[in-house]
Amino acid sequence: MSTPHPTFRASIGRRLREGWVFAALLLNFGFVFHGTAAEATNSAPGHWAYQPIRRPALPQSGGSASANPIDRFIRHRLDAAGLKPATPAPPEVWLRRVTYDLIGLAPTPAERRAFLTDAQPDARARVIDRLLASPRHGERWARHWMDAVHFAETHGHDQDRIRTNAWPYRDYLVTAFNADRPYARFVQEQLAADALFPRNPELIPALGLAAAGPWDESSLRCIREDASDRQAARYIDRDDMVTTVMQTFISTTVQCARCHDHKFDPVSQREYYALQAVFAGVERANRIYDRDPDRNLRRQQLRAELRQARTEAGTETEAPKWWTAAVRNETAAWELARAKRLATWRVQVPERLTASAGSHLQARPDGVIVADGTRPESEDYELTLPATFDAVRAVRLEALADASLPKGGPGRQDNGNFHLSEFELWSGSERISIQRATADFNQDGWTIAAAIDGSEKTAWGIHPQEGSSHVAIFVPKFPTKTTPGVGLRIVLKQRHGGGHLLGRFRLSVSTEASAELVELLPHSLETALALPTETRSRRQQWDLSRWVVTHRLESEIAALPTPELVFALAADFDPDGGLKPVTEPRLVSVLRRGEFSHPLEAASPGSLSCIATLPALFKLPTNAPESTRRAALAAWITDSSNPLTWRSIVNRVWQLHFGRGLVETPNDFGRMGAAPSNPELLDWLAIWFRDDAQGSLKALHRLIVTSDTYAQSSRLEDGDSRAQAIDADNVLVWRMNRTRLDAEAVRDTLLEASGRLDLRMGGPGDRQFDLQPGIHVTPKVDYARFDRDSEAGSRRSLYRFLFRTLPDPFMDALDCPAGDQLTPVRTAGITVQQALALWNDEFILRQAAQLASSLQREYPNAGLEQHLAIAIERLDARAARATDLAELVPYARRHGLPATCRLLFNSNEFIFVD
Repeated sequence: MSTPHPTFRASIGRRLREGWVFAALLLNFGFVFHGTAAEATNSAPGHWAYQPIRRPALPQSGGSASANPIDRFIRHRLDAAGLKPATPAPPEVWLRRVTYDLIGLAPTPAERRAFLTDAQPDARARVIDRLLASPRHGERWARHWMDAVHFAETHGHDQDRIRTNAWPYRDYLVTAFNADRPYARFVQEQLAADALFPRNPELIPALGLAAAGPWDESSLRCIREDASDRQAARYIDRDDMVTTVMQTFISTTVQCARCHDHKFDPVSQREYYALQAVFAGVERANRIYDRDPDRNLRRQQLRAELRQARTEAGTETEAPKWWTAAVRNETAAWELARAKRLATWRVQVPERLTASAGSHLQARPDGVIVADGTRPESEDYELTLPATFDAVRAVRLEALADASLPKGGPGRQDNGNFHLSEFELWSGSERISIQRATADFNQDGWTIAAAIDGSEKTAWGIHPQEGSSHVAIFVPKFPTKTTPGVGLRIVLKQRHGGGHLLGRFRLSVSTEASAELVELLPHSLETALALPTETRSRRQQWDLSRWVVTHRLESEIAALPTPELVFALAADFDPDGGLKPVTEPRLVSVLRRGEFSHPLEAASPGSLSCIATLPALFKLPTNAPESTRRAALAAWITDSSNPLTWRSIVNRVWQLHFGRGLVETPNDFGRMGAAPSNPELLDWLAIWFRDDAQGSLKALHRLIVTSDTYAQSSRLEDGDSRAQAIDADNVLVWRMNRTRLDAEAVRDTLLEASGRLDLRMGGPGDRQFDLQPGIHVTPKVDYARFDRDSEAGSRRSLYRFLFRTLPDPFMDALDCPAGDQLTPVRTAGITVQQALALWNDEFILRQAAQLASSLQREYPNAGLEQHLAIAIERLDARAARATDLAELVPYARRHGLPATCRLLFNSNEFIFVD
């Protein structure tokens, strides 16, 4: 049986992987014939991709006078096939091609003219140097990388929430490409910048790589921690991290081993879960960092101490490690100081009590107010205090637990909770403004701040701490004076409904200035403080010290300058709803058939065994921080003996210059991927890039774009019929491939041509849409209502805000990825929708009008013919021909200059790069 053509084989592989029906059949087939698949896997280490890279000798044949080794390898293969290379492209065609490739913009008329009149032999080399040194270069290649790692600025899935802090990763990429970061370092920064380069906190945004993809908020934030769906979602989430890292850096489909050993490549299920274990200690979250190294170190130390104090509880026989002699002394000093500055609270027995909906309120002699009788859905309590005060500086509300209340109270609701919608303080007919409020405990989403926010739709609650007493203190904006006959009136609004009413409570006031310094403690700590020191239990001593330490650390952290945030991999971050950091990596098990409910043995962090020179398992100390796992993976990937890494990156760069990789499947070097079309050239480039160029991507660009192969014409010429018959897909690169401008290049060129392109770099993405709250989490996005003439509409497309489920229709029509899937190669379709977008989209209409207006404004004395000639030069980077003007001038006279500009936008010569 003959071997299938590599392209045909790759095509089959893609269809099997991408089609749900075929994928299901493949899995079922694999379960039945597991032994046969395992045999195929075991034989796979002989596959070309896993073999060590060896520098091939430069071919001696090929008749090429070029000193560029690329040309010698390409010509050697062409010679063997009996083919000849195409003629060189015209200089202005080469200039447009290399300028789009390296910076994503068209050459300006001034750049074009300077190049065409430069007779020096190094003219092309100087153009390349200028482009590689341009800040625009990093922007162009950052966008390519964002495709590869499926970066966007929303979560995706059913709750497509905005990621406000995703953009620093994009800015990191721009900086790294412009700085020509050595590739090994570039990889290491994106996997473990925190562990490998701790004195360079400005690199923390690099950790956005594995967090760049979609994230299932509903499963990973909004449901209970112990829910089985949440545990399963974590495996799926780590699968995306592993897939992103391994396909991007080593072009290997390890995710195919999630349910069973890989059917075609030497990746076992155990190795797949070993890779999941690398990421078992991190979440996708807003990571906190400071660019100043010393401040960053200080903040991290304080946060680590705070995390330890909050989470380490101690045992019956062993005190927590943080409970040192220094902490005990600090606690004693705090208790002494607290006793000196505590305010004297005066309990108030109201002289008048009313309930708006029928509850019966009764005040006891000790000031406790009892609410019983009818329990309405909602109700306001109004209480008038009898005493007169020179200056009330604070009011204290105690919500008191009582065995007679449901679940012990202090509320009357069946679960013991209450909801205080608003706390109002009145002196006669004057309402006193409340400056701030504090409470000993706040229900998640129902904080004490809600009781003074002026909204009756929000409230303070204490779930799940029903059955315990709680206290809140309200501080007026100014001291409040009362006189006889004009007492202090307090209104407790409880509008939430469902019987969420206070059942037992007490009111006190303080006239001392130190009242604002009162520290609210949980009831259990108040109880402990009421006991003599020597009679307190060990648990009470630890709890008091924990309170002291955590509040001191929180104050020290708050005193630091505001930190920066990036949405990235993080082990330490501020909790967000149900998303909370973990103190150590979670257990990852090998899953039978990938089912969470069928765990097998525990997985240890590691990688793949198919690279014989590298150990698969990472030997790490059991108490090592989680970041060492990522650092170990980074070391494995960037090891000089890992052939996958170096072949993968040179293939990606080749593909983005030629429109087709030496390996046509850049994310899959396995058996179901394509075979390399020129394996000797691939290996020569890989080892040259690794050793000679020291991982310099700019050196690799320079080598490629200075080759005669790159400079070939893309046009079919007389005599090319034989080449087409032998190599219709141009696998041997006997001519240059004609490529279509991507969406960003189209948009940016049109802005540049009309003089509106804003080259400001960095910062949050420009939201080129109208944004309104949605029914749930996902907002309503309307691109049609965006003002395209605004400042936010003029920057390079790289800086557009990227919405996963709601992409820009114009960019989407031109195949701009939405960020839901890894996109190593963009679709470059030619569709009716594209033609309609390029003719009718509001952006196109505005740019046509803007270009026409700029031509008339800049050249007021020029005629229609000259205006059209300038437009052609700006858009197509060439001089207008007489035939162009003969066709366009009559059209412009009949339909106007803006309509003719729109015609130029739709021409093949603009949309394609020869």
